Amino acid sequence: MTITVKISENTKQEMNEFFEEYKREKTPPYAVFQADDADCVVTVYESGKAVFQGMSADISAQLWIERERHLNPTKKVDVKNSENKEKKEKKEIVVDPKIYHSNSIGSDEVGTGDYFGPIVVTSAYVKKEDIPWLEELGVKDSKKLTDDKILEIVPQVIKRIPYKSIILSNKEYNERYSSDMNMNRLKAILHNKVLLQLTSEIKEWDYVIVDEFAKPYVYFHYLKESGNVFRNITFMTKGEDKSLAVACASIISRYIFIKEFDKLGKSLNMFLPKGASTLVDEAGRKIVEKYGKEKLKEIAKWNFKNTEKILEEKKD
Repeated sequence: MTITVKISENTKQEMNEFFEEYKREKTPPYAVFQADDADCVVTVYESGKAVFQGMSADISAQLWIERERHLNPTKKVDVKNSENKEKKEKKEIVVDPKIYHSNSIGSDEVGTGDYFGPIVVTSAYVKKEDIPWLEELGVKDSKKLTDDKILEIVPQVIKRIPYKSIILSNKEYNERYSSDMNMNRLKAILHNKVLLQLTSEIKEWDYVIVDEFAKPYVYFHYLKESGNVFRNITFMTKGEDKSLAVACASIISRYIFIKEFDKLGKSLNMFLPKGASTLVDEAGRKIVEKYGKEKLKEIAKWNFKNTEKILEEKKD
C-alpha cells in the first residue's frame, strides 16, 4: 500500500524532528529524509510530499493527516491512495445482490487495533428502501472514509437507521483480558450482546450479518458460557463492502470511537495518535512522565506490545 499526503512546512518540520531516531542513512533524490515506522517506510520530500509505503501505511498516514489538519485547520489535506490496491480490492470483492438488497441487520466493531481509545461494537438495521439514500450519502466501510466525512454523515445516519452500540473502555478491557479471555472472545461476546438487543426490537429482517473475524464454529465456541446466544447469523469477510447494514454498523462504531478518543485527548490535554505505531509509543511515554504508569494502564490496552516499549523508554 502506498499513500501520498501533501503536507505543510510546519508538519514537515514536526515529522523531521519526530523521526530523527528512525531515519535511514540513505535517502532517495530530493528527499528530506526516509524513516522506518513499524511496518511502514516514510519518505518526506522537499516538495512537501510525504509518502507512506507498507502494510501499516494507512495507519501511519492517518496519524499525520490528522496532525496536518490540527496544525493547518483552514487548509484542505490532499491525500492519494495507490491505484493498484484499489483495483485489487474491487477485483476480490464479490457482492451477492440478494443479500445486499435486503432488509438486514449488520454488526461490526472498531478500536481493536488501537492502543488508546475504547472498543466499540455496533449492530444496525437497514431496510431495502433506505439503501438508495445510504448510497447517495456515501456510506461505506469506515476504513475508506476519513474521520471528517464520518463526523459529517453519521449524525444523519443515526437519525434514520436503528442501531445498538456497546462501548468497552480500556479499563474494562484490561480487567477482562486474560489467557481465557482474548480479544476475539471479547468481540464475540460484545457482538452477541448488541445483536440480542437490536433483534429484540426489530422483528422483520432477512439476514443478520457479522463481519467475520473468526470462523463460525470458533465464534460460537467463544459464546459457550453465555446464557443467551443469537445464532441465525451470516458471516462475511469484508462484510462492510457487501452489506450496507454492516457498513452502517462500521461507521457508527467509528463515529462513537472518534468522539470518545477526542474526549480522552482533551482530558489529558495532549494530542493522541490512533493505531499502535511509534507515534503511539511516544505519546505513551509522555503520559507516563506526566501522569504515571497507573494512568496509562487505565486508558491503554495493556497487553499490546506498545506497553513494553513505552516502559522500557521510561526506564532509559
